[in-house]
Amino acid sequence: MGIIGQAAGLFAVTNIDDILILALFFAQGAGHRGSTRKIVPGQYLGFTAILAVAVAAAFGATFLPESAIPYLGLLPLALGLKAAWQAWKHRNENGDDEGEAPQGGPTALAVAAVTFANGGDNIGVYVPVFATAGIGGMSVYAAVFLVLVAVWCFAGKFFATRPVIAKALARWGHILLPVVLIAIGLLILIEGGAFGL
Repeated sequence: MGIIGQAAGLFAVTNIDDILILALFFAQGAGHRGSTRKIVPGQYLGFTAILAVAVAAAFGATFLPESAIPYLGLLPLALGLKAAWQAWKHRNENGDDEGEAPQGGPTALAVAAVTFANGGDNIGVYVPVFATAGIGGMSVYAAVFLVLVAVWCFAGKFFATRPVIAKALARWGHILLPVVLIAIGLLILIEGGAFGL
């Protein structure tokens, strides 16, 4: 039971920012049929990739050299710039900034890319924990993490559908999502020292 609590605590601490990002994705997909069926698998795909890299690294295999991890910040940065361009273009076409974004919500691959890029620092935390936990412990951590991804998705959707939050996200989400994605991308690049920053 102790390892389950440790896994839950580790997941919560390393993924607290994902609830905001998920709420923004759910707000972006509001009113678009099937957006939840894109966001949830995208979140699972991105997080499963994080787990796969962390597990492989715990066993001594490295798919990404440590020096490449900061460059994962380019993914949310590019997606944020694309979202900003779409929001700006849509605003000019309709003459107002309160309209619904033209796209049908985020794609599963966009969600997965942001999740994976934002989880680059998680890999660094998970590897030593997994390496010392052994195969049995690592399996428990992975199972708890995957259950909690569903909880995080539910929480993101819950926050995005609360009337006060939903109204704010409907009004400002098309601006907030690009700002958050660009900030995440820049933070990953700067903290990792990419491009000599």
